[in-house]
Amino acid sequence: MDSASPVIAMAKSDKPEMAATRGPTVSSTTSAEAVPTSAVNGSPSLSRKLSFGKKLMGSFKGGHHLRKTWSGHMKMDSEDVGSEASLSRASSASLSFSYSFTGFTALPEVSDSRAFGNNENEIDLEVQETRKSLMPEPTLPIYLKFAEVRYSVVLKGITTTTKKDILHGITGSVRPGELLALMGPSGSGKTTLLSLLGGRITANIIQGSVTYNDEPYTKSLKGRMGFVTQDDVLFAHLTVRETLTYAALLRLPRTMTREQKEARATNAIYELGLERCQDTIIGGPFVRGVSGGERKRVCIGNEIIINPSLLFLDEPTSGLDSTTALRIIQVLHGIAKSGKTVVTTIHQPSSRLFHRFDKLILLGKGRLLYFGKASKAIKYFSSIGCSPLIAMNPAEFLLDLANGNINDVTVPSVLEYKVQSKELESNTRNGKPSPEDVHEYLVEAYDDRVAVKQMRKILMPLPISEDLKSTLSSQKRDWGASWWQQYSILFWRGLTERRHDYLSWMRITQVLAIAVILGLLWWKSSSTTTRGLEDQAGLLFFISVFWGFFPVFTAIFTFPQERAMLTKERAVDMYKLSAYFMARTTSDLPLDLILPIIFLLIVYFMAGLKQSIEHFFLTMLVVFLSIIAAQGLGLVIGASLMDIKKATTLGSVTVMTFMLAGGFFVQRVPAFISWLRYVSFNYHTYRLLLKVQYDHVPSSLNLTHLDNGVKEITALTVMVFAYRIMAYIFLRRMKLPN
Repeated sequence: MDSASPVIAMAKSDKPEMAATRGPTVSSTTSAEAVPTSAVNGSPSLSRKLSFGKKLMGSFKGGHHLRKTWSGHMKMDSEDVGSEASLSRASSASLSFSYSFTGFTALPEVSDSRAFGNNENEIDLEVQETRKSLMPEPTLPIYLKFAEVRYSVVLKGITTTTKKDILHGITGSVRPGELLALMGPSGSGKTTLLSLLGGRITANIIQGSVTYNDEPYTKSLKGRMGFVTQDDVLFAHLTVRETLTYAALLRLPRTMTREQKEARATNAIYELGLERCQDTIIGGPFVRGVSGGERKRVCIGNEIIINPSLLFLDEPTSGLDSTTALRIIQVLHGIAKSGKTVVTTIHQPSSRLFHRFDKLILLGKGRLLYFGKASKAIKYFSSIGCSPLIAMNPAEFLLDLANGNINDVTVPSVLEYKVQSKELESNTRNGKPSPEDVHEYLVEAYDDRVAVKQMRKILMPLPISEDLKSTLSSQKRDWGASWWQQYSILFWRGLTERRHDYLSWMRITQVLAIAVILGLLWWKSSSTTTRGLEDQAGLLFFISVFWGFFPVFTAIFTFPQERAMLTKERAVDMYKLSAYFMARTTSDLPLDLILPIIFLLIVYFMAGLKQSIEHFFLTMLVVFLSIIAAQGLGLVIGASLMDIKKATTLGSVTVMTFMLAGGFFVQRVPAFISWLRYVSFNYHTYRLLLKVQYDHVPSSLNLTHLDNGVKEITALTVMVFAYRIMAYIFLRRMKLPN
């Protein structure tokens, strides 16, 4: 064994001082180098491998202290020694990259000796450079326990109401430093259980106990929890750095300075391996951006940036290839080993992913089939008579059992006897247990063998101080920024995100094309004749309609499109709704007013309207006032319906009605419907534009009661504020997580 691989030698060692012992390492490398190339028939491949091994071992000779998490990955429990699961886990750990999360320091209360490396300077084995922690504050340890959790939903029909059970008495626990995986087939209740544990579900029927350090859930826990949803809810046009920086500015406590918050965002980028894409936009369905794995790491960064004690993730590896999924799980494993409690749902992990889990909950049809160490899951099911007949992925084997599929699996004698008894009673010959029989057997086996023992452990009180419990039970809500700071941050975030849409080449081309066409059609029009006067009046009415229609259908999409983001950020108390509303509505104004200026510069002088700077600026102010009023109407429609299709339909009908009542097509409106013109911004804008162009409006235009324009300005100003107040009320009434 003089040419033994140094990697295997490391896998067999479980001592933290492994890296400091240089003797065996040097000798094994020297022995490997001594093998002549001719001994293997001149093959260059072996020499390249030996050269690579030399370089690999050379990276460990620099005198750096490898962090304890490396040995923690390879260390095995004494009772697991010799089992195939433990050997496979140690082998995969020794061959995989390690990720450092030293910024999340563990507290001494966590008694697990394997727990966490808390070195301030650590070596990242992927990029081979030292990373320094920028998050020195410790993590508050939270022990999560849940017993007999049941959840039901009430389905209301036309005449009847039925109750559907989703979860049936789920019991489990997870402590700081552990990664708990919730696994099961689709529809087994994984996401529902995760949402219950994360405090995201409060409606319908919930039974059982969920405690955090033996205390029930309170709103103060929001600041100590991170929740990564299955869908990546991010702004498409913000870069990775901008996304994490805005999250840090809004969520981190006020006691930190802006520079410290930005440094925390930089550290999160560095810790998650996002350095290369930090200046790349996130992207979306129609915009190219970062990869799927990088998007998921950005979502994780949004949550770990606050240094949470509890981190929940809903299927973080969905849609990712096996290598990227492994890197995500390695990230989560490192987060857990830094002193955090991590709970994640997982659909069908690879074998390498499976061995990264500390604990496992296997669900089937909302019932608990297994809870315990992931490394002991195969051993447990073998003890009840279910063993794989062929070599297979442990996760695949468990999911087959959860689905009731026993192909390539031994059938327990108890289950065979039960099937034979049923066949004798029904005079049928099938020979195989049905999925229902398998599910029922697995549930009964767990209840008989494990459930009582696990329940005793969970019901035992935790050895934690009352001060720690009182810290979690505090009812005080602590915002990360003041109202004005929230408004300022959200204003600049909105301006940065939406400038790409508002100033896109398609929108600019649309406005320029319409402006040029109007200028050509009304080229040097004259108001000296009656026909020319009527033509100019038609142009002014079109301007009032166009800059009423355009802002309405832009603002309609504002809140429906951001509903998912608003729900996500409000669920963690990132900002006050009033600050968001004010920032969202005012950040659009600078962008909304750029295109009208370009439009009027072209149309006004090409059409030969009154050539005066004073009249030009008055015309522009009237159009601006109309745009702001129309924008308010769009916000009301969008906030009231929160559905793009319904809002677009209602907006079309409303805009067409306002246009017809605008005073150009019909002058004599019946009295019972004449009130429509007074709520139409087109009507008031058209009258103001005529007043600006003509000191005395000719009688041929059939306009009455056009005085000095104060009534029209007052009406538009009232619309500006009234529409926005209504939009805020509708937004406030929208159901958001408390």
